[in-house]
Amino acid sequence: MNAVTQRWIEVGPLADIPPQGARVVRTPAGCIAVFRTATDEVFALNDRCPHKGGPLSEGIVHGASVTCPLHSWVFDLNSGAAQGADVGQVATYPAHVRDGVVYLGLAP
Repeated sequence: MNAVTQRWIEVGPLADIPPQGARVVRTPAGCIAVFRTATDEVFALNDRCPHKGGPLSEGIVHGASVTCPLHSWVFDLNSGAAQGADVGQVATYPAHVRDGVVYLGLAP
Protein backbone atom coordinates (compact mmCIF):
# COMPACT_ATOMS: atom_id res chain seq x y z
CA MET A 1 0.00 0.00 0.00
CA ASN A 2 1.49 3.36 -0.89
CA ALA A 3 1.72 6.41 1.37
CA VAL A 4 -1.06 8.20 -0.52
CA THR A 5 -3.68 5.59 0.41
CA GLN A 6 -2.27 5.02 3.90
CA ARG A 7 -3.98 6.47 6.98
CA TRP A 8 -1.35 7.52 9.52
CA ILE A 9 -2.06 7.70 13.23
CA GLU A 10 0.18 9.34 15.81
CA VAL A 11 1.55 6.89 18.35
CA GLY A 12 3.47 9.43 20.44
CA PRO A 13 7.03 10.51 21.10
CA LEU A 14 9.80 8.07 20.22
CA ALA A 15 11.22 8.77 23.69
CA ASP A 16 8.12 7.11 25.22
CA ILE A 17 9.14 3.74 23.74
CA PRO A 18 12.20 2.35 25.52
CA PRO A 19 15.17 1.35 23.34
CA GLN A 20 14.80 -2.36 22.50
CA GLY A 21 11.22 -2.20 23.75
CA ALA A 22 7.67 -1.78 22.49
CA ARG A 23 4.40 0.01 22.98
CA VAL A 24 0.96 -1.47 22.23
CA VAL A 25 -1.46 0.54 20.13
CA ARG A 26 -5.11 -0.51 20.11
CA THR A 27 -6.59 -0.01 16.64
CA PRO A 28 -9.65 -1.18 14.70
CA ALA A 29 -7.27 -3.76 13.17
CA GLY A 30 -6.46 -5.10 16.65
CA CYS A 31 -3.52 -4.61 18.98
CA ILE A 32 -0.34 -3.59 17.18
CA ALA A 33 3.08 -3.62 18.82
CA VAL A 34 5.33 -0.72 17.82
CA PHE A 35 8.97 -1.65 18.43
CA ARG A 36 12.02 0.56 18.86
CA THR A 37 15.43 -0.93 18.19
CA ALA A 38 18.71 0.03 19.84
CA THR A 39 19.42 2.22 16.78
CA ASP A 40 16.03 4.01 17.04
CA GLU A 41 14.44 2.28 14.05
CA VAL A 42 10.71 1.63 14.47
CA PHE A 43 8.70 -1.36 13.29
CA ALA A 44 5.10 -2.43 13.81
CA LEU A 45 3.72 -5.97 14.02
CA ASN A 46 0.51 -7.61 15.11
CA ASP A 47 0.99 -8.09 18.86
CA ARG A 48 -0.09 -11.74 18.86
CA CYS A 49 2.32 -14.59 18.17
CA PRO A 50 0.76 -17.13 15.76
CA HIS A 51 2.18 -20.04 17.77
CA LYS A 52 0.46 -19.68 21.16
CA GLY A 53 -0.86 -16.11 21.07
CA GLY A 54 1.93 -14.62 23.17
CA PRO A 55 2.18 -10.82 23.39
CA LEU A 56 5.13 -9.93 21.16
CA SER A 57 5.23 -6.47 22.74
CA GLU A 58 6.55 -8.18 25.89
CA GLY A 59 9.27 -10.01 23.96
CA ILE A 60 12.98 -9.33 23.75
CA VAL A 61 14.05 -7.01 20.92
CA HIS A 62 17.49 -7.83 19.50
CA GLY A 63 18.76 -6.25 16.31
CA ALA A 64 15.83 -6.23 13.90
CA SER A 65 14.10 -9.21 15.57
CA VAL A 66 11.80 -9.90 18.51
CA THR A 67 11.61 -13.11 20.53
CA CYS A 68 8.17 -14.16 21.78
CA PRO A 69 8.09 -14.29 25.60
CA LEU A 70 6.10 -17.56 25.72
CA HIS A 71 8.01 -20.07 23.61
CA SER A 72 10.98 -18.15 22.18
CA TRP A 73 9.86 -17.98 18.56
CA VAL A 74 11.87 -15.26 16.79
CA PHE A 75 10.28 -12.89 14.27
CA ASP A 76 11.93 -10.56 11.79
CA LEU A 77 10.68 -7.02 12.47
CA ASN A 78 10.94 -6.10 8.76
CA SER A 79 8.91 -8.96 7.30
CA GLY A 80 7.07 -10.48 10.27
CA ALA A 81 8.39 -13.92 9.26
CA ALA A 82 9.42 -16.49 11.85
CA GLN A 83 13.13 -17.25 11.79
CA GLY A 84 15.01 -20.50 12.19
CA ALA A 85 13.09 -23.76 12.29
CA ASP A 86 9.81 -22.09 13.28
CA VAL A 87 7.17 -21.52 10.62
CA GLY A 88 4.78 -18.62 10.90
CA GLN A 89 4.08 -15.05 9.93
CA VAL A 90 2.90 -11.96 11.78
CA ALA A 91 1.21 -9.05 10.00
CA THR A 92 3.42 -5.98 9.62
CA TYR A 93 2.42 -2.33 9.42
CA PRO A 94 4.36 0.69 8.19
CA ALA A 95 5.82 2.93 10.88
CA HIS A 96 8.11 5.93 10.80
CA VAL A 97 9.46 8.74 12.96
CA ARG A 98 9.03 12.39 12.02
CA ASP A 99 10.27 15.21 14.26
CA GLY A 100 10.67 12.77 17.16
CA VAL A 101 7.09 11.46 16.87
CA VAL A 102 6.20 7.88 15.86
CA TYR A 103 3.46 7.35 13.26
CA LEU A 104 1.72 4.07 12.41
CA GLY A 105 0.20 3.40 9.00
CA LEU A 106 -3.16 1.68 8.72
CA ALA A 107 -5.25 0.84 5.70
CA PRO A 108 -8.14 3.29 5.28
